[in-house]
Amino acid sequence: MLKMKRITESYNMKVFTDSGEYFGDVEEAILTPTKVIAWRVKATRDSFLSKILGGGAKGVIVPHQHVKSVGDVMIISKLAIPSYSKETEEEA
Repeated sequence: MLKMKRITESYNMKVFTDSGEYFGDVEEAILTPTKVIAWRVKATRDSFLSKILGGGAKGVIVPHQHVKSVGDVMIISKLAIPSYSKETEEEA
């Protein structure tokens, strides 16, 4: 059964990668008149995203097609991150 949620319920929701790493928090949904096209995720202290970005950017935009699940938390594909590579995983 499909469950409906309000967009505002997703603000400040924790975001995790499909490999279980804490990625950041949802800051904003980017919408068209009929659908969500992307999510702005902010880097938080000790998150995977803050390690990737360093001290530069404050967050990233994740296209909605890379969101795997939304419930109590949001699960995204790690491959959705443009700077992610196998080398990054091996260094960690």
